[in-house]
Amino acid sequence: MLVHHLKQSVMTPPNPATKQLHALLLQLSWLPTKVKLIITGAILTSFLILLTVIGLYYVYHQEKKKKESQGKIEKFLEDNKAFKPSRYSFADIKRTTNEFKDKLGQGGYGTVFKGRLSNDVLVAVKILNDSKGNGEEFINEVGSMSRIHHVNVTRLVGFCADGYKRALVYEYLPNESLEKFIFSAKGENHVLGWNKLQDIALGIAKGIEYLHQGCEQRILHFDIKPHNILLDQNFNPKISDFGLAKLCSKDQSAVSMTAARGTMGYIAPEVLSRNFGNVSYKSDVYSFGMLLLEMVGGRKNINVTVENTSQVYFPEWAYNHLDNGEETRIRIENESHSEIARKLTIVGLWCIQWYPVDRPSMKVVIQMLEGEADSLTKPPNPFGAADHMKMSAFKYKKPVNIELAVIAE
Repeated sequence: MLVHHLKQSVMTPPNPATKQLHALLLQLSWLPTKVKLIITGAILTSFLILLTVIGLYYVYHQEKKKKESQGKIEKFLEDNKAFKPSRYSFADIKRTTNEFKDKLGQGGYGTVFKGRLSNDVLVAVKILNDSKGNGEEFINEVGSMSRIHHVNVTRLVGFCADGYKRALVYEYLPNESLEKFIFSAKGENHVLGWNKLQDIALGIAKGIEYLHQGCEQRILHFDIKPHNILLDQNFNPKISDFGLAKLCSKDQSAVSMTAARGTMGYIAPEVLSRNFGNVSYKSDVYSFGMLLLEMVGGRKNINVTVENTSQVYFPEWAYNHLDNGEETRIRIENESHSEIARKLTIVGLWCIQWYPVDRPSMKVVIQMLEGEADSLTKPPNPFGAADHMKMSAFKYKKPVNIELAVIAE
């Protein structure tokens, strides 16, 4: 009966190993029952041992991978200890965050908690997800931000690399992200006002220009968007979240990438397809242009909730209104506000030109933002009939964090 039961249990073998067991059991049908039981027991024992070995190998492989990741991070921290962000234990992190009681937000790479280093020093602590990457996000952020000292870039206070537990400690910015103000349906954008929006745009531009030209190595952010622009107590902007950043030399005209990185809706065309050109610092310029247009419109450039697709792509709508001499935002209180909105729109449209060579550098962008709107020339129309097919590849995408395979040249 046992042999018969075993035969039935493997009638539909799920893999080659059980197929072999099934065939072997069929060959035992002529033996005496006692011998069958002994042989069957030996076979099943061997089979279970094999499964155990496979399971142990998998666990060993995963642990080895984690140890290699940890070793890579420890070597990186040793090589970069001269840059002096403070190193904390995970016990320090728990104490700083009061056992993770005050959650500020959550993203694809981790959860952020409010913390306190002392009575006067508040911090934001990002606990990194263990499942994301091979420690690359941690290395990217510490490697980039430990070299940065700029008023428009979030300051890295310290980090934790306690075994497999990793965290990043930043200065605390009480007004949270720009996204909260420009996309609110409750009118929080009125708190900022047009003059403040212009100051924020200029501050972000100066921060990006510093990343591109002011550091020993050029830092490409690859995820410029309202959610990653934090505001201090005076609403001064600071660029944050360097998890997707890449470092390269300043004389390097192009960056090699094996996969696209960023948030759909802000990713430059060349990051997705080399048919548009090489990936470079101009990719951040494109993302900044999209951010500017969202600040002007008070809405996301890509709105997947709109049913009529003719209403979806705001940059095209903004260009058409600019071309016709019409306003690009309803909330215009006086002529000076109208000029600011017009200036931000023109600069934004220059930044989102399809080909990198047609976009200005951030240094030129700063000059444009500091100048008068009347001195700016209208950019070429990136939404003409010849570019319709190119544009359609990017217009109606849901804005989510992605890692995409790059289309080959």
